[in-house]
Amino acid sequence: MTREELLEKLNFIQKMKCETQTLELKSAEKGCPKRLYDSLSSFSNQDEGGVIIFGIDEENGYKEVGVYDPQDIQKKINEQCLQMEPIVRPLLTVAEKDDKFFVSAEIPGIDLVERPCHYKGQGRLKGSYTRIGDSDEPMTEYEIYSYEAFRKKYQDDIREVRRATLASLNQELLQKYIDTLKTGKPNLSAIEDDSIYELMSIKREGEITLSAALLFSPYPQAYFPQLCITAIVVPGKEMGELGEAGERFIDNQRIEGNIPDMLNTAIKFVRKNMRTKTIINSESGLREDRSDYPTVAIREAIINALVHRDYSIHTEGMPIQIIMYEDRMEIRNPGGIYGRIRVDQLGKVQPDTRNPVLASSLEVLGVTENRYSGIPTIKKEMKKCNLREPEFLDERGNFVVKFYKETVMNEEVETVDDEAINDLIMFCKTPRTRKEICDYLGLTSVTYAIQTHVMPLVGIGKIKLSIPDKPKSPKQLYYSE
Repeated sequence: MTREELLEKLNFIQKMKCETQTLELKSAEKGCPKRLYDSLSSFSNQDEGGVIIFGIDEENGYKEVGVYDPQDIQKKINEQCLQMEPIVRPLLTVAEKDDKFFVSAEIPGIDLVERPCHYKGQGRLKGSYTRIGDSDEPMTEYEIYSYEAFRKKYQDDIREVRRATLASLNQELLQKYIDTLKTGKPNLSAIEDDSIYELMSIKREGEITLSAALLFSPYPQAYFPQLCITAIVVPGKEMGELGEAGERFIDNQRIEGNIPDMLNTAIKFVRKNMRTKTIINSESGLREDRSDYPTVAIREAIINALVHRDYSIHTEGMPIQIIMYEDRMEIRNPGGIYGRIRVDQLGKVQPDTRNPVLASSLEVLGVTENRYSGIPTIKKEMKKCNLREPEFLDERGNFVVKFYKETVMNEEVETVDDEAINDLIMFCKTPRTRKEICDYLGLTSVTYAIQTHVMPLVGIGKIKLSIPDKPKSPKQLYYSE
């Protein structure tokens, strides 16, 4: 950061009057803060890193108080950075404004394989932090494990299930899998089935693997009761709302069995609880029956949850959840996004695979294509039905897909030219609320204005969120740099 950029950032802070996902403010009028470790850790543990600016008193209306000594504070910042593991290498900048000095410390995000960055004095379990909105929060044990699992390439989908035996598997399903596996592979066909079991991770060191149990056992829940799907229909828009008769759920089902069975039963549950309406196709003029959500999209979301959920000991007590609300449906699976991919890259780049054996086996069985086409298919099907684009969220150890019944109003659909886009970006040079943007665009729906005109620009980095980790925060502001 140059001196001029720091001065611009100071002006930006006076407009925003808040901290953000990548911005922390410290007073330092009377000395260097003694505990920077939390912010150093949380900024280092996110891809975009972060900036700590010293000389702003947040508790006094974000007053510009300056730092006590620009030379000494840089020394003390570096001293604290040396107490981190791995060591943090900040880029320090000093600027003078109105006879006061201000210091910025740019904290780079470290590579995924080096995370979590933590304070040595507290150790990895207690000294690791993550940034949530404008707050530094202690990492959970599972979040710390997730980094280790990726770094060491743990294969939790083929850990041994010691209570299971080969005889406990459905022999017909297993033989069908082996026969399909051998088709067109003469070298593999020459190998004895028992050797193929080890080779293809049906068995591991003589024990049945979790992947095999999930695919071929008639009832895997005998070994792991919570590796199932819980599906509920809520009589409202939020959990806890009651129906007319005081009921908490309109429908409630525990879905068990092997993965193909759970997939089919879950789809039936959703279809049973969706409304079907008759519409007139504007192009053909024919009557069509259309459900709340396209079945193809629902199938892709459920199979994604079953294939890509975390199957480690840390999450084996957590089921996949399907929650159908009055206005939307959520599919939640244990285990956040795996590896280096970000939410905004889903469906655009090839991700790391958390459960490669399970994914490959389901491809052989014809349950999934294993070509990373799930999310593009979901988006395409929702758009085809003129429904709002689904949301994909990574919520600290849970991955969530949200489908909305809300339709995109045809009368508001329009092509936005480059000049209009540039005008919107310039308008957001000053941080704007949702309502201000909606009014500027001359639209009536705030949701439509943000989803259609702003979020695509957020996706390519042209517009930023003041609180990226809480996109629905009532304090959310949209700005361009």
